[in-house]
Amino acid sequence: MLFAGLGFYVVYLIIGLLVAISVHECSHAWVANELGDPTAKNAGRLSLNPFAHLHPLGTLSLLLLGLGWGKPVPVDASRLRPGAKVGMALVALGGPVANFVTAALLAIPLRLRLPIFTPQRIGGFIVSYGELVSWVVWLNIAMAIFNLIPLTPLDGSRLLSVLLPARWFNILARYELYGLILILLLIVLERFTQTGILTRILFPPIEFVWWRFTNNLTPPFPW
Repeated sequence: MLFAGLGFYVVYLIIGLLVAISVHECSHAWVANELGDPTAKNAGRLSLNPFAHLHPLGTLSLLLLGLGWGKPVPVDASRLRPGAKVGMALVALGGPVANFVTAALLAIPLRLRLPIFTPQRIGGFIVSYGELVSWVVWLNIAMAIFNLIPLTPLDGSRLLSVLLPARWFNILARYELYGLILILLLIVLERFTQTGILTRILFPPIEFVWWRFTNNLTPPFPW
């Protein structure tokens, strides 16, 4: 499992993932609502409660393989004011932008070296505020960049589709299931083989943003 051997770091990891997923999915719902479609709001998705957004299969993939996804936010594209194609792209963009903004704001104390990294005993637990904030920042950056991969059903495919002719937009929508299967295969290959495809794609931009946000602070890994 992903958490094997992490020790107490698993607490930071879980908190960071819950924050990143909640911010990401809630922002999709907020943008859709602002553009005229209250479907997600009516479904209880305009919320920072992580349990409103966890997807059973996505959560299992996250626990077992190290990458996962939240429950898709329901959107009625026909109700979006800019039109279906542009509206869906804006809704998609909302998730990664929210993750980047969250990471940038939480990284301010890291840039200033304010959080205490020395573990402290809090209510019977040993906690490092600096480590916790670092994990939340890192995972928000990772969530944003992973979702910008231009494969359906990730947000990057919505952004790509706005540049394509309308007929290609409709074709991509029909093949979302196959895109999800491809992403799962990439995740499985990454986890159980030495291909390192996703690592080579994702880590350079994640580290680039991390270093810019934190002023070259060491990433929050125990290995």
